[in-house]
Amino acid sequence: MGKAGAARKLASAAVYGGGGLSALGVALYGLLTFEAKSARRVIGEASSVRPPDPSGWYGRGRPGPAIKIAILGDSSAAGYGVDRVEETPGAVLASGVAELADRRVHLRGFAVVGAMSSDLGAQVERALPTDPDVAVILVGANDVTHVVLPAASVRHLSEAVRRLHDAGVAVLVGTCPDLGTIKPIMPPLKQIARTWSRRIAAAQTIAVLEEGGRTVSLGSILGPEFAAAPAVLFGPDQFHPSASGYRSLVQVLLPSTLAALGLTPDDESEPEAYRGEGVMPITAAAIQAVDVPGTELGGTEVGGSRRGVRGLWVELRHRRRHPDTEGEAPDATEG
Repeated sequence: MGKAGAARKLASAAVYGGGGLSALGVALYGLLTFEAKSARRVIGEASSVRPPDPSGWYGRGRPGPAIKIAILGDSSAAGYGVDRVEETPGAVLASGVAELADRRVHLRGFAVVGAMSSDLGAQVERALPTDPDVAVILVGANDVTHVVLPAASVRHLSEAVRRLHDAGVAVLVGTCPDLGTIKPIMPPLKQIARTWSRRIAAAQTIAVLEEGGRTVSLGSILGPEFAAAPAVLFGPDQFHPSASGYRSLVQVLLPSTLAALGLTPDDESEPEAYRGEGVMPITAAAIQAVDVPGTELGGTEVGGSRRGVRGLWVELRHRRRHPDTEGEAPDATEG
């Protein structure tokens, strides 16, 4: 069994309890499929609406060499619902990296509204020729609302991360958000969506780490935290974030993106136990990350080995968030 297969087996044993469709039951699965279709009708068909393209140069006047970022995934990565390019998560992320690293940044957006994990292969195919330093991936929510079985969803993500990593690209995956408080999703799908999205997030974490990537949990970014201020952080469809919501999303992604690029501050070079940081086996780390949004996980070594008797060693971090970053519009030409 290859490492991707081992990751899927580990995710299944650790998170799903070995269950698949049989655990849900055929009748319940059919009900969930019907409820998911109803939720998508309420949310509306977004695939024909394209957000502004954030591709271009950021940090004009800053020194080189430029940092190259690719952003892949679904509508949360593309910035569905905003009108101005500087409000897209890609633009906010690239602006933040340029400011904090004091480097020029070239960002390419490959995310597609409505995309599921099965669409990542085509996005990776487009991204690889641009030779990015880091690829940031946000995907999984549409897999839940389309009732894609977790094993299939995670397999596609694992393959995408493997291809990028093998090409020398650092990979950061923002794992599936908690969809249990999304207003258009009604019971019984609401309760299942919360459990399902958390299970996918834990399995994504295990698979990504096994393939050499890094993860940061986004549980509350579209869940309880957003539910507390829906008028501010959700857009009109009550499913996708508003411009303020996307900035909150990037606040979580930005420190981990810098870490993936090897650009963390000196005072964050080592885990700090008083912040709940440390090294632990992969399964325990993945489950803890789901429970604590904003948790970053990356592979590490203990005694010169990447693995112990309980699997891959993982460094768990709670990166300090930076002040809210305002996005800038990209330059079409190199600055």
